Amino acid sequence: MRDAFLSFSPPLIGDDEISEVLDTLRSDWITTGPKVRRFEQEFAAFIGAPAAAAVSSATDAMLVGLAALGVGPGDEVITTPMTFCSTVHVIEHLNARPVLVDVAPDTLNIDPEQVARAITSRTRGIMPVHLYGHPCEMDALHDLANRHNLFILEDAAHALPARYKGRMIGMPRNPGAGNRGQLTAFSFYATKNLTTAEGGMLTGEPELIDRARIWSLHGMSRDAYKRYSAEGSWYYEVVLPGFKCNMTDIQAALGLQQLRKLPGFQARRRQIVRRYNEAFASCDALQTPVERPEVESAWHIYALRLNLERLTIDRARFIEELKARNIGVSVHFIPIHLHPYYRDKYEYKPDDFPVAYREYQRLISLPLNLRMNDGDVQDVIDAVLDIAERYRR
Repeated sequence: MRDAFLSFSPPLIGDDEISEVLDTLRSDWITTGPKVRRFEQEFAAFIGAPAAAAVSSATDAMLVGLAALGVGPGDEVITTPMTFCSTVHVIEHLNARPVLVDVAPDTLNIDPEQVARAITSRTRGIMPVHLYGHPCEMDALHDLANRHNLFILEDAAHALPARYKGRMIGMPRNPGAGNRGQLTAFSFYATKNLTTAEGGMLTGEPELIDRARIWSLHGMSRDAYKRYSAEGSWYYEVVLPGFKCNMTDIQAALGLQQLRKLPGFQARRRQIVRRYNEAFASCDALQTPVERPEVESAWHIYALRLNLERLTIDRARFIEELKARNIGVSVHFIPIHLHPYYRDKYEYKPDDFPVAYREYQRLISLPLNLRMNDGDVQDVIDAVLDIAERYRR
């Protein structure tokens, strides 16, 4: 057994990131300034987006995105129960109604057939979540958006740098005649494939991004850098009742260096995934995650499923056994409709979304991070297989 505890998902910060942050701290700008602008431009170029706005989290990226799209009271936005609560909170914050639909059994992503059945005259848009980094069925979702004049705001918190049919997530498609707009929200939280400690990015067409940027900083027509730098002006106007969710240059300094390393980061993540898949494929008590042939997953999370009918212990005991072997694990996610706020407000029952509820009960997320060496990976494999064999039914 390991002597030291293996953390589930610590960040990997190197000397390049530290030097970039120090350069920022020694400069005239530590809040939103030139490095934020550089990060926005380089990030947009990396994924092939026409424009990007850096904000303080993916939650805020979704919030200002929805605001820019005009979502408000009486509107409905369709999304998934298999996500973190922030995806649904932002709809509630704007006094709109989140409409949950069930997920596909293989990817656990939102099911387009269920989306189609949920569309009403009040539906304004769809918020698909690229769960664990595996892209949703975007062709089907865009067809629905075009047919019903809906927007799409993609929750890509897990999905950098994923691809769907060769296109990077965040690269806009040509909208159909009825599509109200397309935006994508990314997360740079400490556990993500690229981190700025806290932070996020919203990408899309320039007109929508410009509107979202105003929402992100008090609804002001000029940010501080534009007002106080040498080329700026003191004058501004408040044109919207905006929020406060801008990114700082300190965060952007981390992002600039992490973005340059991202291809190498992803190559290592895929190496770990391959080792996990090869090790677990022959164990009938385990179900490895899928990667459909038309996608390249970002592999943000390695979500293993337990075939509980082949084990004498439940998921909670399996996790405790891993922790006893110094392996840190998690579960992604407790479905939205099981949380008291949403359960009580909308009178949800566990089986209202049977696929999400059933699969949640057998999910565990294994360590998948860049600080793991080959020995760490083998320790995880050995621990999982040992537990599966020891408690085989």
